[in-house]
Parts: sequence; C-alpha cells; structure tokens
Amino acid sequence: MNVRISNSNNHRSAPRRALLSGAILAGIAFAGFGVNAQAADDTSLTWNGITLYGTVDIGIAYQNHGAPLSQDFYPTLQYMIGSSNNKSITTVASSGLSQSKVGLRGVEPLNDVLSFVFNLESGFNPTSGKFADGPKSLINNNGVALANRKAAGDGSRAGQVFNGQAWGGFSSKDWGTLSIGRHVTLFGDSTTKYDPMNGSYAFSIIGYSGLTAGMGDTQDVRLDDSVKYTIKHDWFHAGALYQFGKSDGSPGEAWQLDAGFDYAGFSVDALWGQKKDAISAASLSAAQVATPGVPFDSLAATISDNEAWQIAASYTNGPWKASGGYEHITFSNPSLPVAAGFSGLGGYWIAFTNNTAFPHDKKLDVSWIGLKYNFSKDLDLTGAWYGYSQDAYGAVKCSDNRAGNCSGNEDVWSVRLDYRLTRRLDVYAGAAWSKVQDGLASGFLNTSATTLMTGFRFNF
Repeated sequence: MNVRISNSNNHRSAPRRALLSGAILAGIAFAGFGVNAQAADDTSLTWNGITLYGTVDIGIAYQNHGAPLSQDFYPTLQYMIGSSNNKSITTVASSGLSQSKVGLRGVEPLNDVLSFVFNLESGFNPTSGKFADGPKSLINNNGVALANRKAAGDGSRAGQVFNGQAWGGFSSKDWGTLSIGRHVTLFGDSTTKYDPMNGSYAFSIIGYSGLTAGMGDTQDVRLDDSVKYTIKHDWFHAGALYQFGKSDGSPGEAWQLDAGFDYAGFSVDALWGQKKDAISAASLSAAQVATPGVPFDSLAATISDNEAWQIAASYTNGPWKASGGYEHITFSNPSLPVAAGFSGLGGYWIAFTNNTAFPHDKKLDVSWIGLKYNFSKDLDLTGAWYGYSQDAYGAVKCSDNRAGNCSGNEDVWSVRLDYRLTRRLDVYAGAAWSKVQDGLASGFLNTSATTLMTGFRFNF
C-alpha cells in the first residue's frame, strides 16, 4: 500500500464549500422564480428554451439493522445491508425512490435540423440541505469504530456544484446527440432503464449502489471530461462514450458502447465497457488516521482496471411490465498503478492507495428481475429480486467469511406501491430485505437488514 502525506493547503475548506453551495442553490432558486413568472402554457418551468426541473423525495424509514442518518451520503441511509448496519432505527430519510435534485436544461435551435443543448444538475439531501457528497460521508467515519459509524458510501456525487451532470453539445433528430462534459454513463442509463424499481435507493441495490452502473466502482456512474454520443433511428438505438482521463479525479481512460432496440413492447440493450485506474474510496482506519502527517480529512482508495458487459431487457403488455438484466464485471490490478497523494473526485485528498488488491481477477455477476402491475394510470405495484455473486480472488481460494476476497453472495427482495396524487406528486410505501453471506459478509456486524419506507416525491 502506498501512502502520501499532504499539506493542508491542498484541501478544500468546508466553510467555503458550504458558502459556495448556498450561493449556487440560492441562485438556482432565484432563477426558478423568474422562470415560473414566465412559465409556458403547458405549465412547465420553461423560458426561452431553458427549463428548470427537479425532484424532492423525502419520507420516514425503519430498519431492524441500520446505521444513523448521514448529512452527506446521498441515499442518507444504508438502505441495503452494510458492514456497520447494527441498530434498530426509525428516522426521517430522503431519496427513497429517486435522487432529490435541481437542474437546468436548455435547447437552442440553430436551424431546422440542428440544436444546441445543455444540462446542469445538482443532487442534494433534503434532510440536511447539503449537496450530495459520498466521499465526505466516508471522511465522517475516519477512525471511527464500525459499530459507531454513520451511514456512508463512495459515489460520483462528491459535493461538486453540479454533482449530477454538466454537459453541452449538439442534437439532431436524424444524426443523434453529441455532447462533451460530465455525463451519466451508458451503463448508468441502461441500469436505470431496466431496473424494475427505476434506480430507487430504498428498494433496489443497483439503484442504491453505483457498482452496476459504474462498471464496478460507484465513482464511475458519472464521468468527468467525457464525450458521449447517442442516436435513435426508428426501432434501433446506439451509443458510445469516451473519457479522456489523465486527471486527478479520474487518472484512467474509459470506453463504453451500447446497442439496442425497442419494438412491439420489447426493449433490449447490450453494453460493453472498460475503465482504467478505477478508484474505490474508503474511510481511513484508526491506524491510518494515526499516521504522522496524514490529514484527517483524507481517504484511502483501491485502484483497479475494470471491464464489464451487460445485457438487459423489458417487455410491456397491457398493465404488466417485466424487466431484468445481467452484468459481468472483472476487476484486475491496474496496468498503470496510481501513487498515493493526489486530489481525487470532488477535490478530496487520497492519502493511501492499494494497487495490488486482486491477486487473481475478481469476477462479480449481478442479476436482477422484476414485475410491475398498473392497477390504473395512477397506481402501480412492483416486486423485484437482485443478486450479487462473487468468485474468490485472493491468494488462497476460500468460500467462507474469513476474508472479503472469498466467494460470496448477496440477495435483495423488495416490493413497492406507488400512487400518483397529481401529475407531479406521488406517495409511496415499500419494503426491502437484503442478506449477505460468505465473502460478501466478511467483517459485517449483521448479515441481513429489513427496510420499511414510506414517503412522497414531487417532480417539477
């Protein structure tokens, strides 16, 4: 493992970040009032081709094994079983169905066939009013004993002003859309499209964790410094994405390809991708915190080269919709190791790196399937199953819980009822049960968790 000491001047000031966050949100809110005052006839918040949009999702959750609410972690709770889940809790929670967010998107026609388009989006936690920030939630647990940790997890939303997407480009009905900037990946688009729970944090592990959408690492659900191209022609659609990499936040390149079709109620997508020097951040252990010269507000990271492929499909027939998918992910030691001591995603300092975590390639299979029934246009019921299956990848093969590199499994079963009170407001209630075993349960305080949640979601 590599370790690098940092000067504190390299770190982002928390008060300054808070002031900037408040100023940006205030500015967007002010812009929203202006847009609302000149709203289009269709009641959308659109003015001169610029649309203000967003979601507020908040509710009450109960867990038999949970961890305390986080101000920064964007699901706010560890809805799925995690290593520190141990307490019975009932609490306000947010983003159970979808990420709370606010954004601006725009279309400026250049001629009859070509338009300039852009999208800027910020995810936030309505329980705290803070920008969504996975890495900060990990820092909050630095040196903290497992049983005393708050909810936390790595993620691509790292407290940036626009932690969702931030891109601009050109769009044509005949030739598709080409854009540059910060994008949700093709794997992210597909995972949400074919998730029976539509990327829900509270009821879907592939929504709660960005592992599937990020080709193995949740920081890669959204990619900075990338170019994305999508096209749709009749029943066929395709896409390509490239990330340049070679930056602190993302030192390695990425490639993704997608092809699929939508026809007669069927929808199918097949994807392939690679990511070099993928970063998986983690809280510092007590020993790492005690290392002389290591700033407390820094992180450790595992570095890997990842390759993934996914196939997913859905079928709609009347009030019924079935959907499911399969993804295979391979993690390898990086071909170009990354030394410790750099400013990672969101500007957080990476003080420790591990470039040798995979004596053998780690192979993880993700499967899911679900069924949705629409009782009416306003009421639907969805049930789903999700599964992880991990091969042993340590120096010694094992199939128990002695180490995290032993083979193991995780299963999640969930059900959700959603009722739309109006076009913009819906209320929901549901439950999820998650269980880990063998290598995927290594170091866990409990091996299963039950989550019950009810809430409301307002989209504008």
